[in-house]
Amino acid sequence: MHLFDAFGIELEYMIVDRESLAVKPIADRVLVDESGAVTSDIDRGPISWSNELTHHVIELKTNGPALSLTPLAGQFEHEIREINERLADEDARLLPTAMHPWMDPKTEMQLWPHDYHVVYETFDRIFDCRGHGWANLQSMHINLPFANDNEFGRLHAAIRLILPLLPALAASSPIVEGQRSGQMDSRLDVYRKNARGVASVSGRVIPEPVFDEASYRREIFDRMFADIAQYDPDGVLQDEFLNARGAIARFSRGAIEIRVIDVQECPQADLAIAALTVAVLKLLIAEKWTSFAEQSSLSIDQLEPAFLATIQQADQAVISDHDYLRQFGIDAAHPTAKEVWWRLYEACIEREPDLEEAHGHALGVLLNEGCLSRRILHSLDSSVTKPTMHQVYHRLANCLESGEMFRVG
Repeated sequence: MHLFDAFGIELEYMIVDRESLAVKPIADRVLVDESGAVTSDIDRGPISWSNELTHHVIELKTNGPALSLTPLAGQFEHEIREINERLADEDARLLPTAMHPWMDPKTEMQLWPHDYHVVYETFDRIFDCRGHGWANLQSMHINLPFANDNEFGRLHAAIRLILPLLPALAASSPIVEGQRSGQMDSRLDVYRKNARGVASVSGRVIPEPVFDEASYRREIFDRMFADIAQYDPDGVLQDEFLNARGAIARFSRGAIEIRVIDVQECPQADLAIAALTVAVLKLLIAEKWTSFAEQSSLSIDQLEPAFLATIQQADQAVISDHDYLRQFGIDAAHPTAKEVWWRLYEACIEREPDLEEAHGHALGVLLNEGCLSRRILHSLDSSVTKPTMHQVYHRLANCLESGEMFRVG
């Protein structure tokens, strides 16, 4: 498939007690096939269900490439309601947002004990998955295809540029262990530190500036596999899935997977973020503002300050690097990330008016009222107590079940 011919979307949710919202490691009560056997994957037509590492997480994903993003929110919402119906028998439900607000992974994490358990046990042995960076983080992944080296290079260059801005739009994890963490995107803050024992596995999250398969394998895969080998003598992790950068090349399926987007309160919000991300990437690849040569020239050192700023402050982060802003046609001095996203949204709907028709309501909430982390903090006000958190996160779970945006008030 060529650029933007199709899309793959993955959404992760945590299973919690329906009333207390405590973590419930019972994914195998949901992932049961027609014969009653526990399985890691259930085919549900356009959307499939699966498990990811821990026993309290359910992942929903497009069942193969989807030719359009437009119908996906409704399809995901249907499957969420079905899962919640199954979980009702266990007095449980799905909880959105990227991190559980008071989970203690040291005591509550359980690995998935069924299919692929050898892979998960190997990760746990090497990295110790009893931490927030492994056991308490839910995200949306966007998979975008490429057909050859030229398309891979252009797509990878464009994705590297947009990665630092995505937390400003998508941060949904401001609370950790019952406290304000000081980061609007706490998931990314812990994610970028979760593989420090073998630093080449995640690098600096923003991928290295490599734009063809041979260079990528030499500079990323070969180094990563060599570094992990001493801890993984059986070669269980010698695969491209080991790569934990914020966007990873999946040459086996001809796609790049974007992984820095916190999951939102409902699929309507997730798919709006995905659609706007794709629309911006199309403009970058079309060289609307700068050439591919200019886009590919930016180093990690140039991109990382904006990334760290949006992790901490999300939409209110100030973007100061002129060369970086120029990649998006912005010459304003020190705009906020929110202002940058408004400019990008306006550029995108000028080229694709259908974006506003399909996703204007959700994007209006995100751009006018702020990312979900900001709306959560406004709802908590100054009272980050267990009762107020319980009330707010119950509302978020209701938003997921009803498919509605979370609004302050």
